[in-house]
Amino acid sequence: MKAGIHPDYTEVNVTCSCGHVFQTRSTMGKENFHVEVCSQCHPFYTGKQKVLDTAGRIDKFKQKFGKFSR
Repeated sequence: MKAGIHPDYTEVNVTCSCGHVFQTRSTMGKENFHVEVCSQCHPFYTGKQKVLDTAGRIDKFKQKFGKFSR
């Protein structure tokens, strides 16, 4: 690597809105970084993902287009 052309790669403390704190490395130049979601609170990673059927939209869709499925 050439000297002097790459940014500093330092450790950063990341804080999520849920309170989870972890360390990573970044070229951002800050010591602390705040995020809204992380792997500890995002529904995709926690398995607590919910499918909301508002006003029977899924049933309406199946009634309208169910005849086209095999």
